[in-house]
Amino acid sequence: MYCIICPASVRQTVNCRSLTGSKPDERSEMRAYSDRASPTAVTREGATLAVGRDVAIPPAVAAEALRDTWTWTEWGPAIDGVESSDRHVRNGTTGRVRVGGAWLPFRVTGCDARRWDWRIAGLPATGHRVDRYAGDSDRCRVVIEVPLVAVGYVPVCRRALDRFAALVERETGQFS
Repeated sequence: MYCIICPASVRQTVNCRSLTGSKPDERSEMRAYSDRASPTAVTREGATLAVGRDVAIPPAVAAEALRDTWTWTEWGPAIDGVESSDRHVRNGTTGRVRVGGAWLPFRVTGCDARRWDWRIAGLPATGHRVDRYAGDSDRCRVVIEVPLVAVGYVPVCRRALDRFAALVERETGQFS
């Protein structure tokens, strides 16, 4: 895995355990980068960029919070408003989000306990997932998957994950 969009001057190599609990190796080495001290990292996963951040809450709590449409405007910098058929998205949830003053329809195209994908205005959009760490039930990694063609959206996702982490770590009781 590697960082695709960071200048070498702000890049640092971080050896980390893979999410399956194996020892660090070349495949589990991630290149993290600093954007005003953001603890997010970007890796390429096939045709997507995975913007990820560790969060100090259990995976199930993070997944529930990530699906909660009532909080999207609090942590999603691009989202100014949400109207949804379900408070917590599930497969088939529909609604609309206000982005830059325009209301755009969305539909959740896939959803399970720790992952959901959607289409906005009929186009494939970001994927959202929560990865758990083997042997660590009080910490997880929240990831937003960005199609390569939308590489310019990565900084927005990094800010979103920082805001998401601050929200759920501060108010964990609200989501459990």
